Amino acid sequence: MSDIDDAEIRTALRKALGEVLDRDLAEIDDGTRLFGDLGLDSTSVIELLMALEDSVGVQVDPEELTAEVFDTVGTLTTYVSTCLAAPEPAN
Repeated sequence: MSDIDDAEIRTALRKALGEVLDRDLAEIDDGTRLFGDLGLDSTSVIELLMALEDSVGVQVDPEELTAEVFDTVGTLTTYVSTCLAAPEPAN
């Protein structure tokens, strides 16, 4: 479980998106569409997920990913927040 809040996730997401897309994204909000507005593609999704794993420590299960997760900044923020709040699996 992580102590990171949604605002910190949004900041990390904005930074990761900026790095992946190689541009400044100061004007994004929860309604910004990742594919339609920002031009994300399948390769940039993989880069984005790796950047989020590094920056906020989220562990993404590819089996859980759906297209809806990547609809908007808000839906991806919610997904990351949910993943971070989930208990660690027992080994």
